[in-house]
Amino acid sequence: MTERAAVILAAGQGTRMKSPLPKVLHKVGGRTMLDRAIDAVQAAGCEKVVVVVGAHETGAQVRAAAVARLGENAIAVQDPPLGTGHAVLAAQGALAAFHGDVLVTNADCPLLEGRDLEPLFELRQKGATLALLGFEPADPALYGRLIRGADGHVIRIVEARDASQEERNVRACYSGMMVADRDRLFGWLAKVGNDNAKGEYYLTEVVAHAVAEEAQVRAVFAPETAVMGADSQAQLSAAEAIFQQRRRAHFLGAGVAMPAPDTVHFSWDTQIEPGATVEQFVVFAPGVKVATGAVIRAFSHLEGASVAEGALVGPYARLRPGAEIGPQAHIGNFVEVKKVKVGEGAKANHLTYLGDGTVGAGANIGAGTIFCNYDGFDKHETHVGEGAFIGSNTALVAPVRVGAGAYTGSGSVITRDVEPDALALERAVQAEKPGWAARFRAAKMAKKSKAKG
Repeated sequence: MTERAAVILAAGQGTRMKSPLPKVLHKVGGRTMLDRAIDAVQAAGCEKVVVVVGAHETGAQVRAAAVARLGENAIAVQDPPLGTGHAVLAAQGALAAFHGDVLVTNADCPLLEGRDLEPLFELRQKGATLALLGFEPADPALYGRLIRGADGHVIRIVEARDASQEERNVRACYSGMMVADRDRLFGWLAKVGNDNAKGEYYLTEVVAHAVAEEAQVRAVFAPETAVMGADSQAQLSAAEAIFQQRRRAHFLGAGVAMPAPDTVHFSWDTQIEPGATVEQFVVFAPGVKVATGAVIRAFSHLEGASVAEGALVGPYARLRPGAEIGPQAHIGNFVEVKKVKVGEGAKANHLTYLGDGTVGAGANIGAGTIFCNYDGFDKHETHVGEGAFIGSNTALVAPVRVGAGAYTGSGSVITRDVEPDALALERAVQAEKPGWAARFRAAKMAKKSKAKG
């Protein structure tokens, strides 16, 4: 099979987002649009990926994100910004040693998937010299039209502002994505001029040069949602809505029970096994796995966490990164768990913070318990043994261990290790003054009565 590479155009400033965050670093499904674009081209078999970034201030952030994902050799810089054709030419050096097909795509199409791009490569295998990705939008007003001849081959792309009435009636539009052999692509780009109102070099002009060489230019079509851009917060929100709709349908079809699916929000990598239940208004941030039989109750937020078979989480629970909830364990309302492994059958049913450590199988964590894990500089661990019973309003000051089967008295501040099966108490001596409350009330009432008199 012919080798495949991709050039991802990410040099725009994205001013319509009206955000200090670069457009392509905004997220859909908890994943940046840039990462989603890289995912798509890699899923389509592109082993070599080049991201074209701008030299402007926000371009540095995009560059850093691309380097973190692909390495420094995957970066090309467009400076100054002179159009889409000029942006692709900026990647020529990064592809100097590559010989094969090059896909050109955009970094701001958050719903694009590898399966949407694969037909472009199939067109190339069937003999097309230049393969274009088209779509038929509900409203084609602003898009360039794909004008095809009697044999179905593309003969030109006409921008909407330059189209005749007959051409504006054409439903087939160009998405901005194409595939061609590397040498042919850069050969055509070298001929592209900038004799236009903006003085820019347009990628679409390669079609005219390909046709002039009598090359076979063909188009394949993708759904509008696959190639829809996200240039503004409104468009980003629309893409997010479509993503969530798809994920809900996926999990319902896979056997996950959701009584109110429209209120549940997923991330791109959420994993939920069939037989799990997700109640209303649950949010899955990235990195969550939920096993069969588990129940995630309403208004819970999970991120970077795993929930084992038969466990119960929520309502109003928060699982932060590193939380591992064991089989049949219970994490109840207003309980926060961070970087703690909770053993099988253990329970923390309400108003508790568990941070950094472990909770043994069958242990019971009383209401108001706090793992005091941070001293202002470092995090320390708390370990509660199997079958231990932590009384309500216990503060466990890390580093500390409570042995298997041990108890702590309610209201204790535990600063030293507790031996297995022991009872640890830390309380001041309770003092009592007989009759004090009655005398206090009488004095207050007398003062109040005198003030009125």
